Amino acid sequence: MGAQDNDVFFHVEDVPSPHMCFIFALQQAILCIGSTLSIPFILGDQLCTDLFPAQEKANVIAQLLSISMFMCGIATLLQTTFGVRLGIIQGGSHVFIAPIVAMMSLEKWKCPTSLEIPSANGTNITTFMNQDQKDELWQSRLREIQGNLMLASLIQVILGCTGIMGLLLKYIGPLTIAPTISLIGLSLTAVAADFNRTHWGIAILTLVLIGFFTLIIGRVRVPCLGFSLKKKCYVFRYPVFQLMPVLLSVGICWLLSYILTVTDTLTNDPKSPAYKARTDSRLDVVSDIDWFSFPLPFSFGIPTVSAAGFVGMLGATLSSVIESVGDYFAAARISNASPPPPHAINRGIAAEGFSSIISGMVGAGHATTSYSGNIGAIGITKVASRRVFQVAGLILLIGGIIGKFGAVLTLIPDPIIGGTLTIVFGMVAAVGISVLQFIDFSSTRNLTILAISMILGLMIPQWLSQNTDAIDTGTLEERGILKWRESLYTKSGGAMKPVMYEYPYVTKYIKKINCCSYFPLSPTFNKELNCSCCSKENETHEPSKGQEYHLAVGNGGAQDLDHGDTKF
Repeated sequence: MGAQDNDVFFHVEDVPSPHMCFIFALQQAILCIGSTLSIPFILGDQLCTDLFPAQEKANVIAQLLSISMFMCGIATLLQTTFGVRLGIIQGGSHVFIAPIVAMMSLEKWKCPTSLEIPSANGTNITTFMNQDQKDELWQSRLREIQGNLMLASLIQVILGCTGIMGLLLKYIGPLTIAPTISLIGLSLTAVAADFNRTHWGIAILTLVLIGFFTLIIGRVRVPCLGFSLKKKCYVFRYPVFQLMPVLLSVGICWLLSYILTVTDTLTNDPKSPAYKARTDSRLDVVSDIDWFSFPLPFSFGIPTVSAAGFVGMLGATLSSVIESVGDYFAAARISNASPPPPHAINRGIAAEGFSSIISGMVGAGHATTSYSGNIGAIGITKVASRRVFQVAGLILLIGGIIGKFGAVLTLIPDPIIGGTLTIVFGMVAAVGISVLQFIDFSSTRNLTILAISMILGLMIPQWLSQNTDAIDTGTLEERGILKWRESLYTKSGGAMKPVMYEYPYVTKYIKKINCCSYFPLSPTFNKELNCSCCSKENETHEPSKGQEYHLAVGNGGAQDLDHGDTKF
C-alpha cells in the first residue's frame, strides 16, 4: 500500500459540496446515536420509572431522549467551532453512569417498592400517587444528578480556562499518547459487545460490509451524473464506497432486519435480547415522543447538590478530561493534521465542561464528551472536514427539537450499531498503536513503561496516570519525543497548519493585542514548550520566527476525485 492509503479525501479545513456534506454528516450522526441514546434508557431505571405504567415510563424516556440528542448537537457545535476545532462528535458520556448508580443507591434516593402512599391515620384504604407526585418522584432524583453534574463540570471549565491541561502537554510524548489512545479504544469493547450480543449475525454482516466497501472495492469509482452551468449534464466518477461505507452498510443491514422483522424470523418476545434486532423494537418511542420540544434550563426545578454526589461526579469528570486529551491527539493524527497546540487543548476541555454545565441545566442527566468511535470512523470514511462535523451537530440538534425526526434514527437495530462500533473502536486502538513508531523499541525502559501502562489500563478501566518521575528519566531521543517533534516540521509535502486551530476572522485582531498571549484560550497563547529542545540538539530543524509549522501529511486538500477537472 502506498502513502496515499493513509491520506484523507477531505482534510479538516476542506468543505465538501452541500449534498455530500449532509450525507457524510448523517454517517457520523448515525454512529453516535446508539451510544448516546442508550443512556436515557439506563437513566430511566435509576429514576424509579419502572414503577410507572408502560406508557408513562415511555413518556419519560422519550423526553430524556430528546434532551440528550439536543445536547449532543449543542456540544458538537461548540467543540468544532469554538473548542479544539477538529472533527469531533460530542455525545453522552457513559463514564458518569457509575457515579449516578452509586448516588441513587443511597438510602435517601432508593426507589419505593410501589406507588402506594402509606396511610397516616392507620386506615386500610389504599391510595396511590397522583401525576404530580409521580413527576416529583423521578424529577427530584434528576435534580440531584443535575446539580452535582453542573458543579463537577465547573471544575472542568476551570481546568481549561486556567491553562492547566495545556501546560501538561510539555510532558506528553508518544510513550504517553500511544497507550492512552489505544486503551480508549480497547476499553470500549464492552459497549460494542452489548450491542452485538442482541444478534451476532447481523452485527458481523455489518462489520464485514464496512470492511468490504472500505478495503476491497473502496478504490472503485462509481459513474455518477452531475450538472453545472458550464458543462450542463455530465458523467463523473466518485469513490462512493470509500466515502460512504457506514451509510451503505447500515442501509443494507437495516433493510435485512426489516425483512426478518415482517416475516417474524426474529423473536417478538420483548424479554429476549434478540428482540432489539427488530426494526419495530422501539416504535413506541416514535409514537410517544412530541413533534416539537425545546429543552429549557431548570424545567424540572432547581438542582440540588450533595458531597457524595459531587465527589463521584468529579472523579468521572477528571477521567473524561484525560480521555478527551487523548481523543484530540487521535483526531489530529487520523485526520492527517498537526497536533493540537496548548490553547486548542485548553479550549477543547473548557468547551466540554461548558457543554456539560448546559447539559445539567436542561436535565439531560449526563455529561458530554468526545466520541472515540466517530474519530475512528474518519480513518474509514477518509472525511475529516470540520464542516461535516458541524452539520452533524446540526442534525443532532434538529433531531432533539423535532422529536419525531430523532426518534426515527433510534429505530436502527442495536446489532447494526454494534457492528459499526466494533470496527471504529478498533480503529481508535490502531491509531494509538501507530504512534509507537517514534519511540526506540530497543530500550528496555520504553518497553517496560509501555507494558505496565497497557496491562494496568486493561486491568483497571478508567485508570490513567502521569508518572512524572518516570518521564524525567531517559533522554528526549530515547523517549521518542525529539524525533516526534522533528517529524512535525521536517517532512515535506504537507499543507496542514496549526492555523486550523485558530478562529476565523477574529484571530488577526487578537494577534494585535499583546496581553492575549497570556490568556490560555487565546490562539496567540504561547506559554508552552516550543521546539527549543530541537534547536539545541539539532538546530537544522528550528523554524524561523513567525513561520507557520507544517505537518508533512496528505496533499493539503481534497483530492481530485475524478479523472477530469471536476473537483469536490
